[in-house]
Amino acid sequence: MPIEAVTVFCGAKPGLAEQHLRAAGELGRTLARAGLDVVYGGASVGLMGPLADEALSAGGRVVGVIPESLHAHEGATHPRLTELHVVSDMHRRKAVMADLGDAFVALPGGLGTVEEFFEVLTWSHLGLHGKPCVLLDSGGYYRHLHAFLSDAVREGFVTAGTARRLVVCRRVDEVLAALGHPRAHTVVTERG
Repeated sequence: MPIEAVTVFCGAKPGLAEQHLRAAGELGRTLARAGLDVVYGGASVGLMGPLADEALSAGGRVVGVIPESLHAHEGATHPRLTELHVVSDMHRRKAVMADLGDAFVALPGGLGTVEEFFEVLTWSHLGLHGKPCVLLDSGGYYRHLHAFLSDAVREGFVTAGTARRLVVCRRVDEVLAALGHPRAHTVVTERG
């Protein structure tokens, strides 16, 4: 199945390292220039803002999915989205984001980011989808998560096959190749 839209999970806070904001913007720009739609949480805050801003600036389509409770907050929803889905709650948000994306990428983030990403990874393990699950490990942010998965495999709680379903990219320029995109080596990710 060709990938046309990528669901991105990322922090609603910017974090302390500037490199994560840069990675979010670069990912948005890279996906847009490759002709891929960006599906994400619909907000303008945290890493979500630069992801959407750069994808839109590069001429891409950006689809936001936000629950009513967050949409009601002044300034929470990104004002320039191509398409916006306002849904009843967080459970519905995750279901819609999963349906709209042909692949999943996680940038750095907190509990929600990890929970959303691990849910789609679990669904892959259960055979509910065969979509790529990519972890963008900006600046080694997810190094402890790698250690956890290695320990879980070693302790027999996670199979090695399930652990291999998770593709780890250290740089944005590796993501298109991880998704099997035909333009992986021709898309320029730098500004200019």
